[in-house]
Amino acid sequence: MSALKQELPPVPAKRYFTIGEVADLCLVKQHVLRYWEQEFAQLKPMKRRGNRRYYQHHEVMLIRKIRSLLYDDGFTINGARTKLDSLRGREAARGFGDVAFERIDEASAGGGGADDDGLDDDLEIFRTETARVDSLTQIQFTPGAIATATLRAELVEIRGLLV
Repeated sequence: MSALKQELPPVPAKRYFTIGEVADLCLVKQHVLRYWEQEFAQLKPMKRRGNRRYYQHHEVMLIRKIRSLLYDDGFTINGARTKLDSLRGREAARGFGDVAFERIDEASAGGGGADDDGLDDDLEIFRTETARVDSLTQIQFTPGAIATATLRAELVEIRGLLV
């Protein structure tokens, strides 16, 4: 088996990973990761004291995708960047999060006005926070966030039916 087609180790359930851990998990050198940060705008690890990088789980998965595009699929840096942008565009076109917003809007419209318990305030906070996260991550919702938003919307809808 060639060095490029090696099986990647599983990603442990951790919140943050150091650059050394990410290099081991993705089978690339640390200097390659630093270079990719310059080339791929989506890759922005958190930097702490002394410019130490801390990657989150979604960034590790993004690095694995970049590695796969470059090493396994034979893309150039520009080609991989374009492919990632098109994948992100497809996710946005699918409307991640839009279903939850539609259900919340329908439920709050069907509820008959303002609620005594501040449900409208909760909906506004949800919209504001989701928009903030959306603008920060460029429509990069995690499956957990989508599931939570959808569940919340369904509960609001059910509550509207009971009132």
